[in-house]
Amino acid sequence: MADINLYIQILSQIPLFAGLKEKQLKNLANNLTVREYEEEELIITQGKGGQGLFALVEGSANALRTQPDGDQVKVNEFGPKDFFGELALLDDGLRTASVIATSKVKCLVLTRWDFQGILKNEPEMAIDMLVELAKRFRRALETL
Repeated sequence: MADINLYIQILSQIPLFAGLKEKQLKNLANNLTVREYEEEELIITQGKGGQGLFALVEGSANALRTQPDGDQVKVNEFGPKDFFGELALLDDGLRTASVIATSKVKCLVLTRWDFQGILKNEPEMAIDMLVELAKRFRRALETL
């Protein structure tokens, strides 16, 4: 049970899930898969299809984007309770960057098909998430 509480805590820090109720977060947490990666192992690959969201429980990783000229640029660093890949929950677009483990990594994975199955059974969750997406979109527009 301690793991589920940690998973709920991590999920509640992900902006997409910020407005969800405890019951909804628990439902998501019960559908998480634990994956482990060794240092320098590729977690996701730029240009490949995305399977879902990753949240780090332990370890660290870097997001690298390969530019058209072939140069790789570090675009983000991740540590415990950080997350990436959340757009893959919403569409089947390609990954915009690669993420590589910079130490041994333990992460939680929520796949798109599990996530969409939950949404079909809990339409209220979709409404709560749409509200959060609208807020984020408005904030993004304000910075333009």
